[in-house]
Amino acid sequence: MVKELFSSLGVDCNILELDQVDDGASVQEVLSEITNQRTVPNIFVNKVHVGGCDRTFQAHQSGLLQKLLQEDPAYDYDLIVIGGGSGGLSCAQEAAALGRRVMVLDLVVPSPQGTSWGLGGTCVNVGCIPKQLMHQAALLGQALTDSRRFGWECAQQVKHNWETMTEAIQKHVGSLNWSYRRALREKAVAYVNSYGEFVEHHKIKATDGKGQETYYTAAKFVIATGERPRYLGIQGDKEYCITSDDLFSLPYCPGATLVVGASSVALECAGFLAGLGLEVTVMVRSQLLRGFDQEMAEKVASSMQQIGVRFLRKFVPVEVQQLERGSPGKLKVVAKSTEGTEMIEGLYNTVLLAIGRDSCTKKIGLEKIGVKVNEKTGKIPVNDVEQSSVPYVYAVGDVVEGKPELTPVAVQAGRLLARRLFGGRLEKCDYINAPTVVFTPLEYGCCGYAEEKAVEVYRKENLEVYHTLFWPLEWTVACRDSNTCYAKIICSKFDNDRVIGFHVLGPKAGEITQGFAAAMKCGLTKQLLDDTIGIHPTCAQVFTTLEITKSSGLDIMQKGC
Repeated sequence: MVKELFSSLGVDCNILELDQVDDGASVQEVLSEITNQRTVPNIFVNKVHVGGCDRTFQAHQSGLLQKLLQEDPAYDYDLIVIGGGSGGLSCAQEAAALGRRVMVLDLVVPSPQGTSWGLGGTCVNVGCIPKQLMHQAALLGQALTDSRRFGWECAQQVKHNWETMTEAIQKHVGSLNWSYRRALREKAVAYVNSYGEFVEHHKIKATDGKGQETYYTAAKFVIATGERPRYLGIQGDKEYCITSDDLFSLPYCPGATLVVGASSVALECAGFLAGLGLEVTVMVRSQLLRGFDQEMAEKVASSMQQIGVRFLRKFVPVEVQQLERGSPGKLKVVAKSTEGTEMIEGLYNTVLLAIGRDSCTKKIGLEKIGVKVNEKTGKIPVNDVEQSSVPYVYAVGDVVEGKPELTPVAVQAGRLLARRLFGGRLEKCDYINAPTVVFTPLEYGCCGYAEEKAVEVYRKENLEVYHTLFWPLEWTVACRDSNTCYAKIICSKFDNDRVIGFHVLGPKAGEITQGFAAAMKCGLTKQLLDDTIGIHPTCAQVFTTLEITKSSGLDIMQKGC
């Protein structure tokens, strides 16, 4: 049927009959490895894997097959995406849906501890997804504690099993890896598990895990290689410390843990580890959550201290020593004050480094084709359409200079880029009003400007800040603190009191922030919030009743329900 289809289209085919060649079985094994398909016919059109008989006829009916047959003899592909994370995959799939010949190159270099993973990038494998599931595991522990106040009686002591949790999480991550590969195959995107490196203009070298090299050319390229955790550069860091690359698949409970860093990754990991009942210390060099609203950052830290997280401020490690091997073992950390000569020592089972991330741009040959890269950060400067200094090379995701390092931002930027390149569209990614959440035990959600940044951009006299502490109803019976959760909006006085900054610290902050982010895209004002009827009793309701301004100096402490 497939032969007849191509014949009717007047297309010449190269046909390899596997049962008529000596190495047919070996060819089938290789095809299975690169396409996840063992059956025949196995169809490729201009180096793009289409699939079997059914998928070929589906592509013909949708018009995709005809577009794939319109080969540009100058290049192997219309687009090659280097990096198989969220941004790169969204761009590749959108470009393929628009009928372009697309390839994705992705190879994960193992961490110093030997951890590697499958397709999907940081978010799926060692970021948002496993982190959120561990966060949920910790919240369930808090719910068990609260439940006793609501009448639930536990006949036995409740304890947590780390191995059961990680096994379940990794099983889910594996299913996502497979779903991404299937999605690429269904959209006729060529996926190659190889490391991409530019060798000349419009040409890259792809090196697989066995060192085999293949060369490909394309009209356009998208760099979406993301970032990997940074190390301290001190004695014992790569030998004995782990990072977020390793934590989510760690085969044993980490025990007493020192988290080095004050990023969102540091606080999120510290939070769920403490929530799982572990002893956790956070060592902070300077400020918490750099780039976020600093008032909110300090409130996050206070809420974490309430569940037992210890903070060591203004210290940095200078040496990590292994005292005992084991799973976990025992480590001694020597640290030095950033404000003097004081030295301290501490004993821990695990040291988790979360001091920032470095862009994966140094070994992909960008200098060979003239792509400008910030030498200090490794990030790629781009214009407002994600175009680098080389016109046919674009970048999306965490490697882009000066943009939020958020998975949904990368997905949106990648999708819109493909539409501009191949679909005749003009929409650009909005990097300002990008909502985000820090998934600490008490979640912090925000959208728009931090208060410090708003003052810098608009000047303090042109702003009005409304705020309040609040007490979630479910916390009342559980006897949890009445003055921990906090809500704040920042309004531009001379723009109809438009909300330019939204901040909330409380349960389910992510769910709350998502809705208000949409409202901000529509030009949300303080009056519109006042005119909105709140849903009672919810935490989000507090934003419809904000009355106290910071400038008034009035007390926002909660006295009761």
